Amino acid sequence: MEVEFDVKIDSAVLYDYMLHHTYTSFAGVVGTTVGALILVAFGMTGHVVYLIAGLIILLYQPGSLLLKAKQQALTNPAFKQPLHYKMTEEGVEVSQGDMVEFQKWEDMVKAISTGRSIILYTTRINASIFPRRDLKDSLSKVVEMISTHMPPKKVNIRM
Repeated sequence: MEVEFDVKIDSAVLYDYMLHHTYTSFAGVVGTTVGALILVAFGMTGHVVYLIAGLIILLYQPGSLLLKAKQQALTNPAFKQPLHYKMTEEGVEVSQGDMVEFQKWEDMVKAISTGRSIILYTTRINASIFPRRDLKDSLSKVVEMISTHMPPKKVNIRM
């Protein structure tokens, strides 16, 4: 079986990926916990400095990720045109213009889903992002291909 589809990466898709990647990491969890604890300290003491510090810690990360996503969407040439993906029994081919890259299934790190995308990690920090809006009728076929060719412990996709 083969599945082919095109995706267009924009700032909203990048932001969704960055949020998930950041807030599922150890540093993201610790930062959120610290910010929440500082807000609890404000609630217990009433010191405004705790409120300000807690809000800064909790709001800085998503704000900076939003700006970074917008900047990357505007400046990265790879996001100017759609990417064409072809999933085969051997792996995943991505092409754009004259450039073609191929990744074997056994080299994939993990596959996850967010509300907006299916994300196929090719390394610990790099990924192919498949926005659900672009997959349309191919969504179930893409998930089936990933689930068939990757070990279950590496796949965490919810439809």
